[in-house]
Order: sequence, then structure tokens, then C-alpha cells
Amino acid sequence: MDPLVSLAAASAAFVGSHFAMSHPLRAPLVATVGEKPFLGLYSLVALATFAWMVAAFRAAPPADLGGSGHAGWIVASVLTLPALVLFLGSLSKNPALPDPRAETLAARDPAGVFAVTRHPMMWSFALWALAHIALWWSVRTLIVAGAVLFLALVGAHMQDRKKRALMGAAWAGWQARTRYWPRWSALPRAGPVLWLVALALWLLVTWAHVPAAGIPAGPWLWIG
Repeated sequence: MDPLVSLAAASAAFVGSHFAMSHPLRAPLVATVGEKPFLGLYSLVALATFAWMVAAFRAAPPADLGGSGHAGWIVASVLTLPALVLFLGSLSKNPALPDPRAETLAARDPAGVFAVTRHPMMWSFALWALAHIALWWSVRTLIVAGAVLFLALVGAHMQDRKKRALMGAAWAGWQARTRYWPRWSALPRAGPVLWLVALALWLLVTWAHVPAAGIPAGPWLWIG
């Protein structure tokens, strides 16, 4: 099979299985096999489809598009820093994550990254995808980034539906006080500590882009 066709199929399988097992198939599978076996099956399917994506990505042409030059790298660099802020901020006090305190967390006033969007993790993935699309580096990158973008934005909408069903009024109240589409003007108020940690990690990740992918990224593209 052509590597790009294989990559497209793997990406569709990864996204499709994630949606199917997170939503319509979750309840019947849990009822059939139990919660813990279901989580094991879910992880196995996710790992298998992700491994297929990685193998097909590596087999596909690495740089078959013209690239967007320095303008694209500037856009990508600007997008990936707030993506890290959103991702790191989403790891704490997030009612969307599995947590016995979810209803209590959903009852509070949104603060930090949740003043930006109730889906900071999903939007961090979306910004990562947009950053890589902006580079216009290769077809294989566009396929993977497009799959991640679709998974993030559609997945966030589907998560709202699932959480409303699971949490009822608690999620409905949280949804009424927060936004799906980000309020970017609130991002600088996410907190200086979070921004400093994100900046340090951004510098580390962009530096590691050279040994990991063979391509300089972020400020290292210009300062070496």
C-alpha cells in the first residue's frame, strides 16, 4: 500500500476508533466486559492505530511540499507556546478529566485556562495541528495534523454531549459559564507561573525538535 494511503487510513482508524469507543460503543462494551477490561481494550486499540500511524508516517515522503518559509515558522512558533499554556493548565482542576471531584470542580467559577475555554486540552492539540499545517512541509504532516485538528475540535463538541449525559446539571452549569470557542484575550491571565513553566518547556521541546526530527524549530531556527 502507498505510504500516504496507509497513513490516511491509519489516521482515520485512530480518530474513528477514538470517537466510537469514547461515545456510542463505550456503554455497551463496558456493560459486556466491565470498566477495567474496557479501558485495557481502549488503550490497546489506541496504541495499535497510533503505531500504524507512526510506521506509515516514517515511510511517507518527508518533505514533498514547498514549505511556507520563515513566515510559516513564525506562525508555528507563536501558536505552540499558547498551546503548551493551555495543555499544562488543563491538567489541574479540569472537570472534563476522570476525577471523583468533577462535579465540585464544575461548580466553581472558571479561572486560569478555563476562563479561555472549557476545553483547553483539546484546543492545545488544535493549535499544535494548526502550527504544523502552517509550515506546509509535507503531505504526511498535513494528514496527521488534519486528523489531530478534527479529533480535537469535533471531540470537544462530543465531550460536551457525553459530560451532559454523565453529569447532568453540574456540566450544564459549567458549560453555561464557559466557552467552547476560546476567548484569547483571557489567555495572558492564565498566571505568570504557568506561563514561565510553559516557556521553559517550549524552549526545551523546540530544542529537542532537532535531534527528534532533524529540523530546527522555534527560536533555534534563527539562533542555532
